[in-house]
Amino acid sequence: MTNELRPWPLVREGDRGQAVRDVQHLLRENRYELAVDGVFGPLTDGAVRDFQKDRSLVVDGIVGPNTWAAIIVQVAQGSRGDAVRAVQEELAIRVEAGNPDLEVEVDGIFGPQTDAAVRMFQEGVARAVPAFPVDGIVAPLTWQALTGGMLAD
Repeated sequence: MTNELRPWPLVREGDRGQAVRDVQHLLRENRYELAVDGVFGPLTDGAVRDFQKDRSLVVDGIVGPNTWAAIIVQVAQGSRGDAVRAVQEELAIRVEAGNPDLEVEVDGIFGPQTDAAVRMFQEGVARAVPAFPVDGIVAPLTWQALTGGMLAD
């Protein structure tokens, strides 16, 4: 057990997997048009660079801590859309890793089932990081815990 969150993942061209899907979902939530396929190819690279330019960030095509901080969208019960879908996909990874209580339908709707699963995820993280908030809101710290892979292995 550790008393700190895992760092934000660095995601860049050539990468594949859920962190890339998260970036793609969040870009879509921020009104950038691209497919969510889990492959960080030229189209995702271009969208990341456009996002970075539009937000006055360093334009390097790498999704690191500063880009994550700008791209995440806070979601909670009642939210709908691509950001919610990213949260639900992250929770599904935890189910595959042996946390069946985190199972949710991946439908982009933050309803009671997603709220309960987010709170259980937050409680699990709080056992390792005591000051971690358990409030059902996917704000920066919960996004960092999800994208950093906490409770996924």
